[in-house]
Amino acid sequence: MPPITRLLIGTLLSVSSQMSLAETTLPDALAVPGGIAHVLLPIKSTVDSTVASTTPPTAYFETHRLLVQSTQGTPYQHQAPWLALVGIPLSTEAGTQQISVGSQSFTFEVTAKQYREQRLVIKDKRKVNPNPLDMERIGAEKTKMLGALASWSEPKATTTLFQRPAPGPYSSPFGLRRFFNEQPRKPHSGLDIAAAKGTPILAPAPGVVMDAGDYFFNGRNLILDHGRGLITMYSHMERIDVKVGDQVRTGDRLGTVGSSGRVTGPHLHWTVSLNNARVDPMLFLDPQQR
Repeated sequence: MPPITRLLIGTLLSVSSQMSLAETTLPDALAVPGGIAHVLLPIKSTVDSTVASTTPPTAYFETHRLLVQSTQGTPYQHQAPWLALVGIPLSTEAGTQQISVGSQSFTFEVTAKQYREQRLVIKDKRKVNPNPLDMERIGAEKTKMLGALASWSEPKATTTLFQRPAPGPYSSPFGLRRFFNEQPRKPHSGLDIAAAKGTPILAPAPGVVMDAGDYFFNGRNLILDHGRGLITMYSHMERIDVKVGDQVRTGDRLGTVGSSGRVTGPHLHWTVSLNNARVDPMLFLDPQQR
């Protein structure tokens, strides 16, 4: 059996850390369920020695490929040549977790986090207890959506410093344990921005439109691929102004805020997915925009 290298990373940066996103262009490190771990990779080249050392190593968490970046220009540059950004699913148990790079493994610690509860009243009872025909539609839409969120592409660069997609107060934070009409549902996997109907939604970073449609729960829904397993989604839109295949730049208009799908009022539900794990969008924003 090949030797296994284990590296325990103790660098878990909080939101109050002096190393801000503006200084590093990296998302904040917060190794909790729904957060992001920064795992240093002290290896000089990929597993395949014939590949140039400028090529990021291929790393996996569970079965999902990870976004790996050079540490040049970051506070980590003197510690290791590569940094893996690990999205931690909300279902992850606290304790030691590991990622793999070929025959090597690197560990990190996940700390437990207790998210608050939220109880909402939905007037349209079908949005809480769908009928059989609704369930067929929901199943097909779920398969399509999960496929998009799990996708992988390799653009020349992936931006991990985001701009806010819409103005307005944050009405529902990420991770809330939700109850609809007193019935428990999955945790809130995105961040709600309580913008007025018709408010423009802007691309937070460069990307490609990979899906746009009208979903049972999400309403008018748009998915952007930013590359290397970093995907964002915009739900409950009033109007979608781009089409599948469009390349967008930071600040380009995607559409407008609405109240389509399962909602209690107009707002933008913004989802960020990293290595197919839904993570807190706040970690990608400059502290001044939080």
